[in-house]
Amino acid sequence: MHKISWKEIVILQGIVIIYTMSTVCAKLASGEDMFSWPFIGFCVLEVFLLGVYAICWQQMIKRIDLSIAYLNRSMAVCWSMLWAFLIFHEEITWKNLVGIAVILTGIVIINTEKAKEGGDNA
Repeated sequence: MHKISWKEIVILQGIVIIYTMSTVCAKLASGEDMFSWPFIGFCVLEVFLLGVYAICWQQMIKRIDLSIAYLNRSMAVCWSMLWAFLIFHEEITWKNLVGIAVILTGIVIINTEKAKEGGDNA
């Protein structure tokens, strides 16, 4: 496979954001009465977002190493925490921030190593 570009990382994160937004829809649906119109609407939106995510994800893993794709998918934890804070006003603790730092460090290290490997082969 080829070296992953910043453009591909941004696209991959966009796909991960779509995935995490489906979980936001699920949480919003959980606050509604079962089978009410808002509940059904959030569930339909969730399924739609998951479908878009699945198609985009399949297209992305055709272009980049699966190991890199899954590593960058771990950012879903970060995005979910951000949505929980911004949309649902949940608290972010210092333990959450340490976890995010570990995830980001791993992503940077692996992406940097893969870039070096790709650069040696080019």
